[in-house]
Amino acid sequence: MAATMTSQQHASSLCHHCRISRAPRQHMGSLVHVMWIVMMGFTPESWASSSGTHSIKIEGDITLGGLFPVHSRGPAGVPCGEIKKEKGIHRMEAMLYALDQINSDPDLLPNITLGARILDTCSRDTYALEQSLTFVQALIQKDNSDVRCSNGEPPIIPKPERVVGVIGASASSVSIMVANVLRLFAIPQISYASTAPELSDNNRYDFFSRVVPPDSFQAQAMVDIVKAMGWNYVSTLASEGNYGESGVDAFIQISREAGGLCIAQAIKIPREPRPGEFDKIIKRLMETSNARGVIIFANEDDIKRVLEAAKKANLTGHFLFVGSDSWGAKNSPILNQEDVAEGAVTILPKRASIDGFDQYFTTRSLENNRRNIWFAEFWEDDFKCKLTRPGIRGDSGLRKCTGEERISRDSAYEQEGKVQFVIDAVYAMAHALHSMHIDLCPGSMGVCDKMDPVDGRMLLSYIRAVNFNGSAGTGVMFNENGDAPGRYDIFQYQLSNTTSPGYKLIGQWTNNLRLNAEEMQWSGGDKIVPDSVCSFPCESGERKRMVKGVPCCWHCELCDGYQYLLDEFNCDMCPFDMRPTPNRTGCRPTPIIKLEWSSPWAIIPVFLAVLGILATSGVIITFIRFNDTPIVRASGRELSYVLLTGIFLIYLITFLMIAEPGAVVCAFRRLFLGLGMSISYSAMLTKTNRIYRIFEQGKKSVTPPKFISPTSQLIITFILISVQLLGVFIWFGVVPPHTNIDFDELRPPNPEYARGILKCDMSDLSLIGCLSYSMVLMVTCTVYAIKSRGVPETFNEAKPIGFTMYTTCIVWLAFVPIFFGTSQSTEKMFIQTTTLTVSMSLSATVSLGMLYIPKVYVIIFHPEQNVQKRKRSFKAVAQAATVSTHLSQKSNDKQNGETKVEPDRSQ
Repeated sequence: MAATMTSQQHASSLCHHCRISRAPRQHMGSLVHVMWIVMMGFTPESWASSSGTHSIKIEGDITLGGLFPVHSRGPAGVPCGEIKKEKGIHRMEAMLYALDQINSDPDLLPNITLGARILDTCSRDTYALEQSLTFVQALIQKDNSDVRCSNGEPPIIPKPERVVGVIGASASSVSIMVANVLRLFAIPQISYASTAPELSDNNRYDFFSRVVPPDSFQAQAMVDIVKAMGWNYVSTLASEGNYGESGVDAFIQISREAGGLCIAQAIKIPREPRPGEFDKIIKRLMETSNARGVIIFANEDDIKRVLEAAKKANLTGHFLFVGSDSWGAKNSPILNQEDVAEGAVTILPKRASIDGFDQYFTTRSLENNRRNIWFAEFWEDDFKCKLTRPGIRGDSGLRKCTGEERISRDSAYEQEGKVQFVIDAVYAMAHALHSMHIDLCPGSMGVCDKMDPVDGRMLLSYIRAVNFNGSAGTGVMFNENGDAPGRYDIFQYQLSNTTSPGYKLIGQWTNNLRLNAEEMQWSGGDKIVPDSVCSFPCESGERKRMVKGVPCCWHCELCDGYQYLLDEFNCDMCPFDMRPTPNRTGCRPTPIIKLEWSSPWAIIPVFLAVLGILATSGVIITFIRFNDTPIVRASGRELSYVLLTGIFLIYLITFLMIAEPGAVVCAFRRLFLGLGMSISYSAMLTKTNRIYRIFEQGKKSVTPPKFISPTSQLIITFILISVQLLGVFIWFGVVPPHTNIDFDELRPPNPEYARGILKCDMSDLSLIGCLSYSMVLMVTCTVYAIKSRGVPETFNEAKPIGFTMYTTCIVWLAFVPIFFGTSQSTEKMFIQTTTLTVSMSLSATVSLGMLYIPKVYVIIFHPEQNVQKRKRSFKAVAQAATVSTHLSQKSNDKQNGETKVEPDRSQ
């Protein structure tokens, strides 16, 4: 197949001296096209001058256009930069290889030769647009019926080549720019690498198709990958332009629809980044350092510079990159940055290496590949040598090329990833033309009139209908939007713990994800998937407090106190009789406690009570045994037995206070708690009152006072006791005795120590009310004891009773602050019960010890003193009282006097 390099000549150059005139009639469609091109500032002459030295022309019956990024984008003011060996030359040669294969295939387009016009886009959309106008020249100049030379003859205008379809472009931004022009002229376009979701819009890009899946599929696959790794908080990086921005937009849109995935930051890399721009990008990414996952839709140069900036910031191993197909399995973006890229997960449309192309390309040389006008430049770059050109001095720093170098033998070679898709795109166009030829030109050899020219809209319908096995054995087909099915291979760049560092296939995606997690490894060879989450899961018993506007971020707050975790976001209080479980996921019953007999709080009171009961029993037995002896009779046997009964009951109440609460126990507590004390103090009050009245009466007359007989004393005592009993029985009637469980008393801040206390229904106030009458008796008795302090001890028990009451008052004065001062203590029940029982036992012990132990001592150990003495009349008592009164007055008249008058014991 012959290849020529020509410049397009404008029609006016072939009509040298003729004056062209045009009739006023124009086809509206052509007029619109011409006006648009004039507005763009292009003329047919400019197309010719700009395309002649930057295009490959291959003759054929049907011509296909080709757009490839043979060169990179040039610096400011220069359209093209360095040659791109893989993405440019490999892909462009793949088209030439496919044309050769098709033209030599007797079954595909027989007797029809495919030609080509291949242009260099220089990786710049605006430059590509200028170049692609070459494809529409024939369509703009097709109506020449009204053009005449000055002599009236029609001008001699060579028929420009008609491009029926275009293969390309590579970058999505270039494809979008070109597609907007080609659709105006109904020229179908098949891209081999453009994946921007925007190009799936069949209303705006109705003549655009592609053999690679759109980024919406790729974005879905990347969302699935991120979710499979348990990430919910990632950042995105996009190169400015349609590919990067559309890819990230699709990823964000799909992640929102899927839910459970949040975007920390969406950063755009400027088309012309300023110095330090990538350092700023890394700094911005670190503002949300928890978002270690970075979704990157960027070109190779931007990927490389991002990795360099991360390494410069000493963040090797921090970021977890998920790269789009622009990264794929390429080595160029990670060259010299392998440690930063370790663990990166990349995605690439499922592809295969085409062995036929390897054989074709590795045999290309300067001699057999003259049709490729850029091959000499590729040769110099690939072999690092310099070709000798006439009139151009060679660079002394490079060796001269010999022309004997061979690809793959003298230079590294690896088939570029999109070669398969370039071949499939050319074959898709060929199969569509073949089907069209069969339908329009049955039995015709070559191109028939119905296909000259080829109708672009009809060709598009045939393109969308193709279905064949491509160069890699996978099906090639298009959906209604011109998109190929989504089939991706998933790679991970692995550096550690592997004999061959590089990209390892770890899964695939064909509408759903299949990922081999056990094949993955991360920085340092770690097998555990790193975290990329805004907030870690809350601990047991913690609720989530969401961050406004960021559904993946929350603060964990402990359900404190007596709260439990009701649901993921709310705590609730446990019922009053329950407490939260240790992990606060529910509530459990609060343990019920009571004062146990084995508790130290019970042992001491019981010990004192047992001693007191034994001592009281001993006194009672002694008094009964020596009931008729003078000491027993002189102490007032009747009231003594009453008083000893009260003391016995005071000791007995200790056991009722410690016993397990029940209805019966609670009733006995109410009954005996105040009864023992009221019996004791009623008897003592009666005694002191009798003594006081006797001596007071003796001061006035010798007539004895009323109600001083034993019977009267007992009646007075029982009347006093009946007041206590009456109050208790009224209490029984109003509030029957029962038990309750107090969950409030022992409810400290830490619910682990919460307890329900089984107790009788007796509040502190009711308890004090039960004892209040006894306290009144005790105070009254103390008052009479004070008044009777001057009575001679030979005649009565006034002074022992006085000492008893003084001491008892001190005991109960100490009881009050202890009892009420511990109301906030966690040991309140134990302290108050122990304090109460010990105080009562002490008061009983004081009464027993001061009133009866000395008598028992005399009865047992000094029986010689237990004899009858001369009985005194009331007159003698009155005389003694008068003497005592006189002595008291003299004592008051003589301050600090030491005179002591002994009473007259002879009476």
